[in-house]
Amino acid sequence: MTDSPERRRAARVSIPGRPGARTQAILEIRLVDLSVTGARIEHLVLLRPGSSVSVELPTAMKPQALGARVVWSKVMGGEQTPEGERHLHYQSGLAFTGLTAGETLLLTNSLEQLTDSGGGGRGSL
Repeated sequence: MTDSPERRRAARVSIPGRPGARTQAILEIRLVDLSVTGARIEHLVLLRPGSSVSVELPTAMKPQALGARVVWSKVMGGEQTPEGERHLHYQSGLAFTGLTAGETLLLTNSLEQLTDSGGGGRGSL
């Protein structure tokens, strides 16, 4: 084996036991229904029950991300792309977690806005 020069700007260190870590990915969702305690969403990526997610609600004010836990998730259908790939469509039930009084008020106001406007339109995933 030949020793090649290090190309990284900093040396990497192997971590014994490979402990878990997190990454926050951007996942586009559609809101199916919403309450002050949770939501049902549609999406294209599997969410595991028990996992934590952050949900950014549509609001006239600045976007507000609410913490939630995935309660259930199931495949609702799928489609074949012209390239022959199969894309699954999922729905998941979320329970909001650790909401502050301000977040609960924001959620209540968002629900009122959605109710007054007829529920808003459905976007695409």
